[in-house]
Amino acid sequence: MMASYPSSSIHLTCLRCPSGSPCISSASPFLRFFNSTIPGPYLKKHPQILSSKPPRRRSFVTSTSTRTQMAATEEKPISQDRMLVFVPPHPLIKHWVSVLRNEQTPCPIFRNAMAELGRLLMYEASRDWLPTIMGEIQSPMGVASVEFIDPREPVMVVPILRAGLALAEHASSILPATKTYHLGFSRDEEILQPTLYLNKLPDKFPEESRVLVVDPMLATGGTIVAALNLLKERGIDNNQIKVISAVAAPPALQKLSENFPGLHVYTGIIDPTVNDKGFIIPGLGDAGDRIFGT
Repeated sequence: MMASYPSSSIHLTCLRCPSGSPCISSASPFLRFFNSTIPGPYLKKHPQILSSKPPRRRSFVTSTSTRTQMAATEEKPISQDRMLVFVPPHPLIKHWVSVLRNEQTPCPIFRNAMAELGRLLMYEASRDWLPTIMGEIQSPMGVASVEFIDPREPVMVVPILRAGLALAEHASSILPATKTYHLGFSRDEEILQPTLYLNKLPDKFPEESRVLVVDPMLATGGTIVAALNLLKERGIDNNQIKVISAVAAPPALQKLSENFPGLHVYTGIIDPTVNDKGFIIPGLGDAGDRIFGT
């Protein structure tokens, strides 16, 4: 039995690509985004780099409903009370999602594909989000104006065990300064409800923290909602969180949209349905089992 969740019940916002055309997923009419990030904490070696600068954000979107074909409409400011879902259009993301889908992919390659997909999604999510420092340094040929990521404000990475470990594997290579806190959930396969078995979150997060929550599969939404509620209890607002997932489905996105306005979700692809056992269809199977060969 397959439970169908019509995407038209989820109202999100589509961000325009730099080309000016709407970013439309071939699998689902949700959102996409482009990216960049610059590594390099050099405060100790370059004390003259002192002025901090807040992260920049794009300021215009196209408002739409998933009932439409996302035709071009007039631009309007980003709504701060609407959850946004981004499906980046990069061909490498499509490639690694395809490798993950293949039932013939062996465990080592599956794990590597998950890690590479996580690297790309975190790269996408970090655009216009990281605090930067501007200043001047001496290059071999002269004085140069420079901009670095501010290492005094590390990004918190929260992988949800087990499978989140692989998706977050390259976080430290993407982000110059990170702290990692682990959450472990198991899911009752009968009632499809999560049970927390490991919580390494701090009692209180510093103000202005930026948190990447990494969970490969957003299916029924029980686990990710429970994880975000733990973050909110520790002082994190919705707009301080970005969720990274390999595959998402409408039930989870609906719950997130209802409970966490202003949240941003970055996923490799959105699949249409979840079956009665809580698995995304077509999905990629049990991500934890395929990563660890169990």
